[in-house]
This record gives sequence, structure tokens and C-alpha cells, in this order.
Amino acid sequence: MTTPFTDAEARRIAASFTLADAPEDFVDDPYRYYAALRRHAPVRAIGAGQWLLTRYDDVSQLYREPTASSDKQREFAPKFGAGTPIFEHHTHSLVFNDPPLHTRVRRLILGAVNQRAIARMEPGLVALVDDLLDRLADQSAPDLIEDFAAQIPLEVIGNLLDVPHEERSPLREWSLAILSALEPVPGPQRLARANAAVAEFVSYLRTLISRRRARPGDPDVDVLTRLIQGETGGEEPDPQGAFGAGPPGGRAGLGRPGARLSETELLHNCIFLLNAGHETTSNLIGNGLHALLTHRDQFERLVREPALIGTAVDELLRFESPLQLNNRLLTAPVNLRGTVLPAGSFVTLGIGAANRDPEAFRDPDRLDIARKPNVHVAFGHGAHACAGMNVARLEGRIAIGAMAARYPKLDLAGAPVRDRRIRFRGLQHLPVRLAA
Repeated sequence: MTTPFTDAEARRIAASFTLADAPEDFVDDPYRYYAALRRHAPVRAIGAGQWLLTRYDDVSQLYREPTASSDKQREFAPKFGAGTPIFEHHTHSLVFNDPPLHTRVRRLILGAVNQRAIARMEPGLVALVDDLLDRLADQSAPDLIEDFAAQIPLEVIGNLLDVPHEERSPLREWSLAILSALEPVPGPQRLARANAAVAEFVSYLRTLISRRRARPGDPDVDVLTRLIQGETGGEEPDPQGAFGAGPPGGRAGLGRPGARLSETELLHNCIFLLNAGHETTSNLIGNGLHALLTHRDQFERLVREPALIGTAVDELLRFESPLQLNNRLLTAPVNLRGTVLPAGSFVTLGIGAANRDPEAFRDPDRLDIARKPNVHVAFGHGAHACAGMNVARLEGRIAIGAMAARYPKLDLAGAPVRDRRIRFRGLQHLPVRLAA
């Protein structure tokens, strides 16, 4: 961590900070900016009708607030352009919707990633990680992102959707392009890449879904088959799709809790599954290993005490949260310790800031792999808590635990290259030296 701001610097920063024009070094160390905001402007106006929250209690309250909507149509129409592929995707995915669509999709996904399903995944995941660790030894200059962290979630999500191995190569680039459009100010080039990625992904999925309809898999292990078939006894989706005629103020096809997914909903929630699983987990593993290698005492403790891997993964999620920012739209006023945010406000939840709040975590800028309790908000809270959090934790435990066991003398071989995005925190490259 870089040097904290003086009180005068912190006051000046808190009075002028916006995400749309964040300082260049914010990506390298956002935490001292978060500390300045928590101290001097914890409920910070960052634009007309826009607010940034940096206190743990405020972020937790908004996550549980029934009048805080996840529906992004109003926010994304001017940002992406209504009717564009990227707009269609992000307004149909699980994470950016309210009930009843959110409820239906979440129920289908949770049924496929329950504890029994996760137990079935574990042997294959252990074998995958062992194979990747073997391959690292053959690399002249191993990169823990490209050669390790990024490979694991792609294989896990690819297996969940039963995507043939020979067809998985474009998945990561599509995912990165689509999620990069969620930056506060994505810019025309990012939007063009995102729109192209959605169009290519949808085209591929239409073929994959057609094949799966002709030859269904076991819905207990094949999430794509599960999404296609929907709930037992579920109604057919509205033939007019999500944008046909519907109830006043609502979208067609979304009002029947038992309805199966429309074609549009199916396509975009398959994309969502890959994106969410890839981004969070690859950054968890990459950020986590980097944090351990730059806090050597904690890496060495994990080598000595491998049973700490469970608490270690949660501490790494807290310390370097893969998703730093989330958003809500208020449908009614909300009072945050005396500051009233009016209905219609766009609220950005500072997850990374909340997870370093000294009111919630003792000595929050210290990495402690045995930290208890550790009620971080890296996976959200309430009805929108990440549906795949236990899969991500499993991947993190196996990947990081196996790395520490196989290469206890692992060390950095050069400067990491940080991804310059604000919403998602991760690394593009992490060069290392291996040593048993």
C-alpha cells in the first residue's frame, strides 16, 4: 500500500472525487482514496443524482434495501444505446434484474450448483489444477494469470455448460470485452468490442443450444440443459419475448414466476454464467496469489498450516475484492445515517472500500489469513448474493492451496501488470519463479 494521504489531502480528494475522472493512480491503489472518502465524504455525490458509498454499514444496508433495484434499463440505455447487443445482454442477465426474472433464473442456477453438485466437481477440479501446475514447470517464464488463474474458471464454467473443449478458445476474450463495457466511462472502442463480442457469443450459443435441445444432457450436472428445460412443470415462455406486450410498467415474459426462460433470456444468462464465473474467480486466484507473495509471512504461514486455506480464501476476497463496485437504482428514498438519498438516485456500492472499513474489520489493511470473523461483502448480500460463491470458493481453495503445497518457495519474477479497469480488480500478468 502506498503512503496514506494527509488529512488536508484527504479532505481535498473527498470534496472532488468522481469515478468518471478518477486519478491515474487510483487503479494501482484505490484503498487510500476509499479511506479519504470514508472519513470525509462516505456518502459522496459523484454526479447529478449519483452517489458513491464507501462505509461497510451503508453498503450492507443498500444490498438489503427492498427499494434498491438491480434493473439497469434506465441506466444502460444512454450508456450503451437501447437495442444494441451489449444493452440487450446486460438488461437480461441475472445480476441486472429484479424478481420475477431474477428469482426464476437464480432458482435454476442454484439447483445446479448446490452442495451435492459442488462435491461432484471437486475431483475434476483437483485434477485440472494438478495438470496446470505440472505445465507451469515446463514454462520458461510462467505467468500465473495466463497459465493458471485464467484457465481454471474457463474450464469449470465450460464443463457446467458442457461446451466442447475445442470450442472454448474465444470464451475468455468475449468475457473480458463484455464486462469491460461496465466501466464507469467505457468509451467507444470498448463499446464496439463489447457489442461485437455479444453478437459473436450469441451466434455461437444458438448453435450450442440447438445441439443440446436435440441431445439433452443430465440437468443435474449440465446447467445448459437445466436452463433450457426450466423448472419442472414450468410454463412456456411468452412467445413475444422480453420486449413484447406485457403488464403495465413491466416486461412481457417476466411476470410469471413459473415460466421457462425465453430464448433471449436463455442466451444472455448463459453469457452471464461464463462472465461472472470467469471474472470473479480468475481475479480471486490472481489477486490472492499476488497478495500472498507480497505478504510473505502469510504465504509461509499457509505453507505451514494448509488447513487455513478456507479462512485464507475469504481473507483474500476481502483484502483484494475482485469486484470493487456495484450499482443500484433507488425506487424510494433511503436514509443513510441522516443523509437521505432521493428516489431515482443511482447508487454505486464501494465493495472494495467497505471491505477495508475499520469500523467493520480490525486493522483492515493487514492481510491475516486466519481472520475471524470475516463478514466481507465481496459476494454481495441478501437476495442478490452471488449464486456461484461456493463454486468460486472451491476453485480458490483448491488452486491456491495446491500452489502453496507444490511450490512453497514460489516468488515474483518481475513486476505484475495490473488490469487498468476500475470496476473489476485484477492482474493481466503475474510473472513468477517456481521452486519446490
